[in-house]
Amino acid sequence: MHPTFRARLKKGDLLHGMMITLTDPAVAEIIAETGYDWLFIDGEHGPLETAELLSILRAVDHSIPCVVRVPSGTESSIKKTLDLGAAGIIVPMVNSAEQARDIVNWARYSPQGSRGVGLARAHHYGQKFGEYVSTANEHVAVIVQAEHILAVECIEEIVQVEGVDAIQLGPYDLSASMGKMGQLDDPEVVAAIDRVLETCQRVNMPVGWFGVSAAAVQPYLERGCTLITSGVDAILLASAAKETLSTLTGRESS
Repeated sequence: MHPTFRARLKKGDLLHGMMITLTDPAVAEIIAETGYDWLFIDGEHGPLETAELLSILRAVDHSIPCVVRVPSGTESSIKKTLDLGAAGIIVPMVNSAEQARDIVNWARYSPQGSRGVGLARAHHYGQKFGEYVSTANEHVAVIVQAEHILAVECIEEIVQVEGVDAIQLGPYDLSASMGKMGQLDDPEVVAAIDRVLETCQRVNMPVGWFGVSAAAVQPYLERGCTLITSGVDAILLASAAKETLSTLTGRESS
């Protein structure tokens, strides 16, 4: 039996993923065949709702782990997403250890937590209910995003919350929360990112980094980030189309 996504994450394996934002499951199927280790399914931004998430998971989660970024860190959002069968969740805007503890609690079945019990796709609609419930606490990954200066200020407490499996850095929202939108080279923004990285590394907490290109993530690979998201389906589609047209016509596309 192959190790689960969560087991590989906690072990510190280098995991390359891509962000999926388009609703057509064929997009995820295509990316799943390219050799990535996991897919970052974005249910926070863009058009993906429960039905679309379900269709994507049905199409590809037999061949690649799918981790869903939930719209918000609420009990109902976490419960519904995990019941679809996601390999894990990424929760945005987690700004305190208390929030992190609530998220872990809602993502784990009793006695480790208080995740609601119901029959859904994750349990094979009841046919493998006992099997799923007995392994879900061990197999489901819980990743919280540090993307606000408030999270940075209490990152030492957040990484100590039992059941948090990784910290996903969100540099753009972080810079915006500091009044420096997109200024990732600003000394204060750099210092905030450094504080998160260094705190996580001290306690062997895996760190996730997102970039729209290989060049954007390379520096953070070198700094020890192991949960890597490189590229967005829509951006890569547009970039490849522009590059092809430019090569054939010799003109720069707008």
